[in-house]
Amino acid sequence: MGREQWKKIWVGSAGNMVEWFDWFVYATFAVYFADSFFPEGNETANLMNTMGIFAVGFFMRPVGGWLLGRIGDRKGRKAALTLTVTLMSASAILIAVAPTYDVAGYGGVAVLMLARLLQGLSVGGEYAASATYLTEASAPEKRGFASSFQYVSMTAGQLVGLGLQIVLQRNMSDAALHSWGWRIPFVVGALGAATVFYLRRSMLETEVYAESGATEQQDRGTLKLLWQHRREAFLVMALTMGGTVAYYTYTTYLAKFLSTSAGMDKSTASLVSFCALFVFMCIQPAAGMLSDRIGRRPLLITFAVGSTFLTVPIMTMLKHADTFWPALGLALLALVVITGYTSINACVKAELFPTGIRALGVGLSYAVANALFGGTAEYVALWFKNAGAESGFYWYVAGCAAVSLIVYLTMRETRDIDLNRVDATGQRQEQSQEAGATSVTPAS
Repeated sequence: MGREQWKKIWVGSAGNMVEWFDWFVYATFAVYFADSFFPEGNETANLMNTMGIFAVGFFMRPVGGWLLGRIGDRKGRKAALTLTVTLMSASAILIAVAPTYDVAGYGGVAVLMLARLLQGLSVGGEYAASATYLTEASAPEKRGFASSFQYVSMTAGQLVGLGLQIVLQRNMSDAALHSWGWRIPFVVGALGAATVFYLRRSMLETEVYAESGATEQQDRGTLKLLWQHRREAFLVMALTMGGTVAYYTYTTYLAKFLSTSAGMDKSTASLVSFCALFVFMCIQPAAGMLSDRIGRRPLLITFAVGSTFLTVPIMTMLKHADTFWPALGLALLALVVITGYTSINACVKAELFPTGIRALGVGLSYAVANALFGGTAEYVALWFKNAGAESGFYWYVAGCAAVSLIVYLTMRETRDIDLNRVDATGQRQEQSQEAGATSVTPAS
């Protein structure tokens, strides 16, 4: 992989890290600011309200996937990536200065809601632009490896958020964190986004987009063109379902689950999550490289089988793991299984669409699935908990993975697809990297 390709991956990943830092610190610090925006009452109910606003941000993601995906297909990947980080910076500033319930009543909730809507718009476009950019910026035989850096950077953003939380927990009183300390990560996020904006202004466009002739298509980045590839769009939604639920269960929800259900103190729960996510981040490129050798489907199938049959026992044991090492071991087991999805889902989705509709096809389809399943995962978990049937959530996660397993078993392999080779009839040509043989399969 050449120097220029590494530069593209670095700039794309750095921005993605800041985007997801800002996105995840909301969930990470929700336990501290939930009571600030609602009247005093049931702690679980206030957390549910706060996570309900978190879920609302996910429902803005399809709008971001459509709007910024359209910009990415019509104006280029660079234009979309620069705009997403601008929106994220603005949303972080809003949360940092949002007034509490004691100061402005439900006015603070309104500010929080607006900020989450902007974050949803930004992240909805960020996923599409970064998945497309990282996939297109790499050599054909390295796409799995290169695209794995999307979740490396996503997880790095979350780790920075968790690391900051651990530092604040050890240097500030619990009362100070609940009072004003929770605002600190949003200030950090806004500054980080401003830095990335500067970096992305000088980033290079991908050669796949620049040389594809996509800019000459009048209908590029439109819903009309996406409808011609509706099969792939629905496929993206179906293959995302199980992965996104499992991912949010063992990342953003894990620390809260350990503290509220397993009875672990908040600082230890955060440390478990931090250590597990660090290992998870490190193994993404290895899994991506493996997919470049054996294909995408074997990894996806391994993830789905593991999540379908292991989720219930893992979550059941986690509920009784009130010390560090047992909880860490179980969390690592779950995240290793999920790696089969996270390491390659970006390139799999990008490989399904031609260049003129790739950003919109990936972004809108993924964002819809995330709004329905990923964004609601924590709320569903807390709903089951509040209803006194917490184990019902374990079965819900396993069921979503089972649905995606059916999709993985029936979908085609995408590893050998040439991103630039789509003929006039809308058919996609697949070229074997080993044998050099070419065949044609319908693109929709």
